[in-house]
Amino acid sequence: MQFTAFSLFSFGVIMLEVISGRKNTTFYESDRSSNLLGYGYDLGKEGRCLELMDPTLADSDLVDELMECIQVALLCIQESAKDRPTMSGVVSMLSSERTSLPMPKQLAFSTHLNCDGC
Repeated sequence: MQFTAFSLFSFGVIMLEVISGRKNTTFYESDRSSNLLGYGYDLGKEGRCLELMDPTLADSDLVDELMECIQVALLCIQESAKDRPTMSGVVSMLSSERTSLPMPKQLAFSTHLNCDGC
């Protein structure tokens, strides 16, 4: 099966939604005025991925694996399709022991909202 850049992007969004327990379409973070994708990216840059996780997952034995999944999801939702990994690359990242993954570049649809007076 051939995955398109759009389906890989969608995979990344779904991963973030599952891990956070929130929907991208209804998420709003008032302190940062961003959507779920932008919020996840900001937390990832700041090394605070734990804050993105659903609280019921944050206490599990899989925290390191979940943080890696967040990083992979952020790589999948980069703005430029050429910067996104391939699906085989995603499988490889998730199935191998890696010490660090690259930081994603600019994300698609993650611009902060101008919410003066919200």
